[in-house]
Amino acid sequence: MDTLFFIFGSTFLISFIAFVGMFTLFLKERLLREILLVLVSLSAGALMGGAFLHLLPETVKKTIEIEVFLWTLAGFIIFFFIEKILHWHHCHKVKHVHTFGYMNLIGDAIHNFTDGLIIAASFITNFHLGVVTTLAIAFHEVPQEIGDFGVLLYSGFKKSKALILNFLAALTVVFGGIVGYFISAYLELFTIFLLPLAAGGFIYIASSDLIPEIRKEEDLKKSLLTLLIFLIGILIMWFARLLST
Repeated sequence: MDTLFFIFGSTFLISFIAFVGMFTLFLKERLLREILLVLVSLSAGALMGGAFLHLLPETVKKTIEIEVFLWTLAGFIIFFFIEKILHWHHCHKVKHVHTFGYMNLIGDAIHNFTDGLIIAASFITNFHLGVVTTLAIAFHEVPQEIGDFGVLLYSGFKKSKALILNFLAALTVVFGGIVGYFISAYLELFTIFLLPLAAGGFIYIASSDLIPEIRKEEDLKKSLLTLLIFLIGILIMWFARLLST
C-alpha cells in the first residue's frame, strides 16, 4: 500500500507541472505572440528528442528492433488518421482551431500515461529508483509542458482553455501510475506497445505540424533562433536521458 501511495503522490505532483504555462497569462498579447513560435520550436525539439532519445531506446531494450519500428510506424499512421478525422470535423465549424492543437493534446496524454506506467514500474522495483525516475521525468516535463502550452495558444485556444486542457492531458500520468500498480505483472508487455506508439505520434506531430509552422518564419535571425531553440529542446531531452541512467 505504501508503494501505491508513493506512485500516486509522485504522479500527482508531475501532473501539476502542466501549470508551468501560467506565466504566459501575465504577458502582454504582443509579447506573447513574439514568443509563441519559440515555444513551438522548443516543443518540436522536445517531442523529437523524447521519441528518439527516450521512448524508442527504452523499447529496443525490451524487444526486437523490427517490432519497435512497426509499432512506431503504426503510431505515425494512427496520428495521421486522427488528424484527418479532426480536420474534417473542424472544417465544418465556423470558428477554426488548428487540428495540431488537439493532436498535441492526444500525444501528450499518451506520453503522460506512459510516464505514469514507468514511474509505477520504478517504485515497484525499489523506492530509490522510483524517486530518481520521478525526478528525471519532472526534469524533461517542464520544457515540454511549456512548449505544449505554447502550441495550444498558437493553434488558436484561449489561454484559460489551453491551461485547463493541458492539465487534463497531464492528469493521465496519475491514471498511468495507478494502472501500472495494479497490472504490475503485465507492465513490461503493456509498455512494449505504448512506448513506440507514443514515439510515432511524437514524430508525426513534430514533423508534419510543428516544424512546418517554424519554417514559415522568413526573417533570417528569427529563423536561426527557432532552429537554436529546436536544438535546445533536443539537448534538454538528452540531458534528461543522462540523468535517468
